[in-house]
Amino acid sequence: MVKLRLRRMGKKKRPFYRIVAADSRASRDGRFIEMVGTYDPVATPHKVEYKEDRVFYWLSNGAQPTDTVKSLLRGKGLWLKWTLVKQGADESKIASELAAWEKSQVEKEQRLAEKEAQEAKEKQKKKEAEAKEAEAAAAAEAEAAKESQESSVDVAEEKSEATEPGTDAEKQDTEKEA
Repeated sequence: MVKLRLRRMGKKKRPFYRIVAADSRASRDGRFIEMVGTYDPVATPHKVEYKEDRVFYWLSNGAQPTDTVKSLLRGKGLWLKWTLVKQGADESKIASELAAWEKSQVEKEQRLAEKEAQEAKEKQKKKEAEAKEAEAAAAAEAEAAKESQESSVDVAEEKSEATEPGTDAEKQDTEKEA
């Protein structure tokens, strides 16, 4: 059975894939029949290129795409086009369906961008609130340290007054002794 699948290329930790038509019994990076496209997952956004006519040729001859290749084809709208061709739709219907699909993809990207912007605003607000809380906590800590320092000074003054040699208690003791 012929499969449309990915063949790994590229360096270590820098993958690059070729989309190939290969016998299902061949190893992943082994023999293949034809290269029909490429996939670069490292690029931002990831890049998928393909030869549409060759993909359709292999699909029409019974080649089965792997799940990953199928999702890549869906992402580019090629799978939708293939299903419409398979159903026997005419060119005008295919064109209108693809235009509607592209419009929905643009709307989806806009919603995603808006959501990311909203999350960024919320994150910024949270960060500002945490900064205010930290500032308030630092001020409270400084106040507590100041109060404890003042109370320790008061305690030290009370101790020094109690141990002075001319206090009332000592005067009474000295008078009793004399």
